[in-house]
Formats: sequence, structure tokens, C-alpha cells
Amino acid sequence: MMAAAVAGQRGLRVVLIDHAPRLAEKIRISGGGRCNFTNIGTTPANFLSQNPHFCRSALAAYTPRDFIDLIEKHGIRWHEKHRGQLFCDESSEDVITMLKRECDDGRVAWRMPCSVTDISSDQDTFSLRTSQGGISARQLVMATGGMAIPQLGATDFALGIARQFGLKVIEPRPALVPLTFDTHAWEPFSTLSGVALEVNVKNDLATGAGSGHAPAQEAAAGKRKATSKGARQQTEFLEDLLFTHRGLSGPAILQISSFWNPGEPIHIDLAPHQDLERDLLAAKSGSRQQLSTVLAGLWPKRLADQWLANIEELGKDAGSLRLADVPDKLLRQLAGHIHRWSLIPSGTAGYKKAEVMRGGVDTRGLNQKTMEANTVPGLYFIGEAVDVTGWLGGYNFQWAWASGVACGEAVS
Repeated sequence: MMAAAVAGQRGLRVVLIDHAPRLAEKIRISGGGRCNFTNIGTTPANFLSQNPHFCRSALAAYTPRDFIDLIEKHGIRWHEKHRGQLFCDESSEDVITMLKRECDDGRVAWRMPCSVTDISSDQDTFSLRTSQGGISARQLVMATGGMAIPQLGATDFALGIARQFGLKVIEPRPALVPLTFDTHAWEPFSTLSGVALEVNVKNDLATGAGSGHAPAQEAAAGKRKATSKGARQQTEFLEDLLFTHRGLSGPAILQISSFWNPGEPIHIDLAPHQDLERDLLAAKSGSRQQLSTVLAGLWPKRLADQWLANIEELGKDAGSLRLADVPDKLLRQLAGHIHRWSLIPSGTAGYKKAEVMRGGVDTRGLNQKTMEANTVPGLYFIGEAVDVTGWLGGYNFQWAWASGVACGEAVS
């Protein structure tokens, strides 16, 4: 809709084809129904891509302020909720209505619901066979998104068209998605479903591996940042984590899932704002309280009780021990387990639970200013279909708007 509106308002004849029976379902459900439509802190560093500089041009040309100006022009009220994330005050329907009106201002023609069964090209013309008849066009924009949330109609249609015309595709994977674990290995933690707390989580480039006990040890500290190490990037997030029956979710896990690769561990500091070793040792002197009571005062009680029950070094009845009777060595080990928890996911919750798709059309085959395929004049790819994946928090919408505008201004 963004690309169609911009192109239509420039005087081009545009037809928008959508196979869905209902318009913009992904916008409608986003942000709990209020649409996290952008992030005021958007920079190229907030995106993953095998060609990381590709997104710079479009993001610089169309900024979050530009989109804010657009929604304010339509009288949509908004607010900042968390770390630059902007939401509608009322409903995501306001953004859908705005985009539809922008398309109407550009006299965009609609074919919806309408499926495309075949696309071919002959010299400078693309021919589409659709459920509503044939359509010919000199330029074709693929804005069909990725495979996340297939229950809303998401498909890999754009990737198939890219391959058909000889473009490379970076392997697609679910991103911004919960992580799952082996059923047997996760059994001790499954009873914690619903427990949430702020953590620091990072991907597998940490140094100084610990003893390898379960939970294994690995250093994890700091806030949202990315640092280079060799050919890879280490990223960590300070966000909320949520225990589930099958594994881990919450913003912290969704964020790191985009950087996680199968077989790799993730590293979690479950008490990032505390020094548990110092606090436990300081509380020990003369204390008559049980270890479980003291730890529950520093940490969520359900989590404290379950953790104590699953630390082999402390024994099965560790929680009932008086803090004063627990050796300093064991308190240090307990604190280490909590601050340096390493675990290897068995997989993800898949596209049904993913917010976006990682990977997509290889951007090295596209023009970064126009989104046009370098080897197929007149063919464009924008949005989630290309290998540009944003962090959680409005960044993927900003890429949708920015790439849509770049394309809409480039077609001629």
C-alpha cells in the first residue's frame, strides 16, 4: 500500500493485487491491536542482513519522523510506549484506513481477493495470470512479505518469483520467535510457565566458558549493544523473559532468536541488576533464615524455589538450609548459575509464532536506492520479502514504509 500510494500520487497507473480476503491483517494484529508502527531510534544497526549496508539509503530517505508526519496529517493520535516504540492511541485500524486513503488519493485500482497463478515477462512487459483475469504491466513490485504467521495467509510467494527470475535467496528462517527445548531437558522448568523477569541475553560469542555444570556458565552483562568479533557479531539485549511450557519467550528471547543459529547456545543473566554473590554473602552473617527465603527476597519466589531444587551441587534440600550454614563456595556457585546460565535450544516455535521472517531475496541483487532487481529491469522487491530483518519494536514496519517509498518514487 505504501509503494502503491506513492507511485499513484505521482500520476502512475497502479493496480494493487492481494490474495487475502481482509486487508492488512498483519497490521491489524500488531502491537496488541495498536500497531507499533515505527521506532524513533531506528538506525541501520537495528537490522540483520548479509548485506548490512543495503538498508541505509532507504532508511535515510524516509525516516520515522516522516511517517509520524503522515499519521498526524490523518489525525491519528499516538504515544511512545517503551524505548522509542510508537503505538496508535486507539487502534491499528487507523493505520490501515490511512494507507487505504493514501492509495485512494493515488487512484490505485484494487484486485482483492485475487490470486496470481503465473508471472512471465516478454521484453519490457510482465504478464500476470490471476483469478480475475490477465494483467500486463511494465513494472512489477513484489511486496508480499515473508512466511511468518501463515494462518493469516503469509507465504513464500515473493521468494519463488525471485528464484524464477534468477535472483538469489538467503535461506529464510523464523525470526522474533520463541525458542523451544528438548521435552525431557526442559521438564524441570516447565512448571515455571508464566514466570517473567528482566534479563540480559546474548548469542554465542561469549568468552570465558565456565565449568559446564547444568546450568552451564557463560558471562553475560550489559545492555542492548552489538560488538564485532571476527566475521560474526555478538549482540545482547536487556529485556523481559517469559518461561513457557515448551521453552522461553518474551521480548528478550524474541530479540536474540533472530541472531540464533541451530546448535548454538544462548547465554542469560537472570539477575542483571544485582550482584547475587555479594548480596548472599553479605546476608549470611548470623542469618537464621532459610536459603530459599533469602533468595526469594532477591528473586521471583517460584523461580528461586525451582532453581534451588535443580542445582546438583547444593543437594535436594538446599532451600531448607539456613543461609549461615551454606558454605561460601556453594553460594558463589549458586550466584554463578543465575548470572551465567547457558543453554542450547532445540529449535524455535516456527513461523506460526514468529513475528517476521529472517533472510529473503538477496539484497546484493537489488539496487539499494530503488529496490529494483539489477538483472531484471522493472522488477522490484520491498519489505519483509528481502533480506533485511529488524529488531523487535517497530523497526520492521519502518523498513516496510521506507522501502515502499523508495520503490514508489523510483518506478516510472
